[in-house]
Amino acid sequence: MASDHYFTAQPAGEAAFRTITVALAGRKLTVTTAGGVFSPEHLDTGTRVLLEVVPAPPASGDLLDLGCGWGPIAISLALQSPDATVWAVDVNERALDLVRRNIARLGLTNVRAVLPDEVPDEVRFATIWSNPPIRVGKAELHALLEKWLPRLGDDATAWLVVAKQLGADSLQRWITDELDLEVERAETSKGFRVLEARR
Repeated sequence: MASDHYFTAQPAGEAAFRTITVALAGRKLTVTTAGGVFSPEHLDTGTRVLLEVVPAPPASGDLLDLGCGWGPIAISLALQSPDATVWAVDVNERALDLVRRNIARLGLTNVRAVLPDEVPDEVRFATIWSNPPIRVGKAELHALLEKWLPRLGDDATAWLVVAKQLGADSLQRWITDELDLEVERAETSKGFRVLEARR
């Protein structure tokens, strides 16, 4: 991935597009990934843990994949909830390009791959699924969650996967204290915590 971080808006390194085979929503799929995005070689462990734990998403409404990367969470949401609108949000424009390539390949028409500012302010989410970019630093991570978690609809739930060693427990406390959401540890697996945050 050269020296670029996956949370760079426009990675400078060569894209080096590649195809990989992954299992998402109970299906074996071929998708395109590239350098300069998170986990281009395979479905990362944290995302896999999240997708194994979360219940089926709402059948309709607006669903958010926050920090979508090349799109495994967005694709899973779209396949399971074809009548919903899935917002795949990332600051990395190469990641958004990959999501668009992948949903076109898979024939998914209910995904909008957009930059954060392209989501209309009035949209409220029936669920949020995220493997958030912990390595951006605490201040940036908190700002990200302060922006998006309050946009949960009534009785809606956000599901976050965070490595235990990267501060999952302190993040759980922070969400409870600062965002006034009920947060439970839904699962601990392979060094990751899955946090369930509910309005």
